[in-house]
Amino acid sequence: MAGDTSTVQPTNKIVVDSTNLHETTKNVETATNVYPGRLVMKGTNDDDIIVCDGSTAHAVGWASYEHTAKKYRPATVDTVYAENAKIAVVWGPGIRVLARINACPAITVGMLLKAGADGTVTPGTAGTDDIIAQAEEAKAAGAAADIIVRSLI
Repeated sequence: MAGDTSTVQPTNKIVVDSTNLHETTKNVETATNVYPGRLVMKGTNDDDIIVCDGSTAHAVGWASYEHTAKKYRPATVDTVYAENAKIAVVWGPGIRVLARINACPAITVGMLLKAGADGTVTPGTAGTDDIIAQAEEAKAAGAAADIIVRSLI
């Protein structure tokens, strides 16, 4: 159910609802800001990923945590992945993930989101922006925060 207010943010995982989940393993080409829950895009080679920079390049999925082999997992979801780590990238329309939103205006349930800098999400406009997710919870204006989103990629 969209906007279910009873949803609780998960601890040390990023997938809240895995219905329609797809998964692949990719190599972290550059570790900068590749945290679990961040949007990633294709790197230099087909098996490489880097954090999505919010440019015109398309996000290919979300850096997973619980789907990544323990050998490559950082200590917590708040720890960046190491360069050359083999990590799980998840995607699928309808999956719900714990993403990161930049400091921004207030977010309402159902708000459309686009890729922002450093693999985060930010408010977007249908028909203008490449919409990649929809907010599943409200957030007050202010500092960057974790937010549950429904993936549209």
